[in-house]
Amino acid sequence: MKKRSTCGTGKPRFHSVEDYLASLDPTKARTLRSIIDFILAEFPELESKISWNVPTIHRKGKYVVGLAAYKQHLTFSAFSARIMEDLQGRLGRFVVFKNCFQIPVDWEIDKELVRDLVLARLAELDAEARR
Repeated sequence: MKKRSTCGTGKPRFHSVEDYLASLDPTKARTLRSIIDFILAEFPELESKISWNVPTIHRKGKYVVGLAAYKQHLTFSAFSARIMEDLQGRLGRFVVFKNCFQIPVDWEIDKELVRDLVLARLAELDAEARR
């Protein structure tokens, strides 16, 4: 594992997704790994990396998904208030915010939901590129 520096807050600064996952308890790491692996398998044109000190999924430098682990939950971000609003009916079991929602640390990945979130974000990025 690559040695980490610290952020201004004293938190470790992660240099890779693997570094981030290695810092988590096994349950959180397994859940985030399953989400990342699923997205990258379904959408091979996407890449994962650390941005803002958390795992993110990108397409050509544009943010598609962000993930983060906290003490009591994980967060899934689609970087879009419109997507959160459009899919609010399917997100009712989660705590939903403007651009993201909380998932349980031991979440059994809802592949259809994750796929639809990623597809919606990719469509949004495509529409932005056409403007």
